[in-house]
Amino acid sequence: MAIEEEDLLGGLTVVSIEQATVIPYLTYRLALDGARVIRIEDPARGDPNRFVGEDRLGEPGMNAYFLPINAGKKAVTLNLARPRGRELLHELIGRLNVDIFCTNQLPKNYTKLGISYEVLRSVKPDLIWLGVTGFGPGSDEAAYDPVLQAKSGLMDLNGEAGGRPLATSIPFIDLGTAEHAYGQIMKALYKRAAGGAGSRVDISMFQSACSWLSVPISLYASFACQMRRRGNTHEFFAPVSVYGTRDGYIYLAVGNDRQWQSLVSLPAFGGLARPRYATNAGRIGDVGALNTAVEQITRTLTVAAAVAQLREAGVPVAPVQDLAAVAADPLVRESLLTSHDPVTGTNLVLAPPPYATPYLAACGKSLSFPPRLGEHNREIYGGVLGLDGHDLAQLRAAQII
Repeated sequence: MAIEEEDLLGGLTVVSIEQATVIPYLTYRLALDGARVIRIEDPARGDPNRFVGEDRLGEPGMNAYFLPINAGKKAVTLNLARPRGRELLHELIGRLNVDIFCTNQLPKNYTKLGISYEVLRSVKPDLIWLGVTGFGPGSDEAAYDPVLQAKSGLMDLNGEAGGRPLATSIPFIDLGTAEHAYGQIMKALYKRAAGGAGSRVDISMFQSACSWLSVPISLYASFACQMRRRGNTHEFFAPVSVYGTRDGYIYLAVGNDRQWQSLVSLPAFGGLARPRYATNAGRIGDVGALNTAVEQITRTLTVAAAVAQLREAGVPVAPVQDLAAVAADPLVRESLLTSHDPVTGTNLVLAPPPYATPYLAACGKSLSFPPRLGEHNREIYGGVLGLDGHDLAQLRAAQII
């Protein structure tokens, strides 16, 4: 019997003790698949990212930086430092029939918060448990994305030749680790579907980051070849760089000799058809002069003219677009997601998903608004655990929720 794609993930329940970016982005990805995601936060502090960025809603704990990757989720508060808080978590894991538990707490907190794999497996034997750490489950060293960019060598490879190492403006290690975790969860779900067993999954952000260094590490460890930061140029191909035009910038990438012949077949670039440049090795050997010569030509053209000519010749090229242009790009504009806040009337526009899912099609690409701190306490604790208003008031007074 065929299984419809929307049936694979739409029925999943995810409980997550999450903060910052790496786990919130992972659970956001699962929410895009239609999974029910419930994020648990400490009632006194909440996710620190709630207080980062501008306050556009006029209320604490809902600052702009928090919003983009927390739409489509529910939020409850729970003080896991208290025994009653841990009891409530374990009751929720069982009553909700939770499929996936995620956390980016330090490993030293697993036992004292009652969230270790061993404890939660005893509550839900087929649970898929995921822990993301900076350097593996044996380390309690805290790690932020730029720290990992520095330690992994990615920062050393990013920047202008001879200049200072640079961090990327997007937290690629957070996002990349989340994608690796997503893949491991899919494998764990397959394993459970095949044999009924749960899994413990540990993801190291450092190992995740280093896995992207497939070429640099291999070349260095095998042949003592040290790749260096080179700005916008490429270690092995030329001409590859950002080039100025009359009204902006383009990125041009010639990846083989055939593309080079297509480039110099254009009248504007015909003067570069020199024997030395016929091969990539020759072009790399004179890359500085070649890039200067290419830019002398592109500076005579507009972005639109340069892109049109190069595309027509089959040479890979793109305009260097700012965010306004990206958001207006038809391929992006048609895939943007939205979220409406019924409290303030705020309409939130969200980046396009990595791919369209049946759930997003069914909900009209509109997600529930990012949850306020503890917004769903009554719904979850009342509706799932049967606690009434008096019970909830007592738990609040005792600083449990």
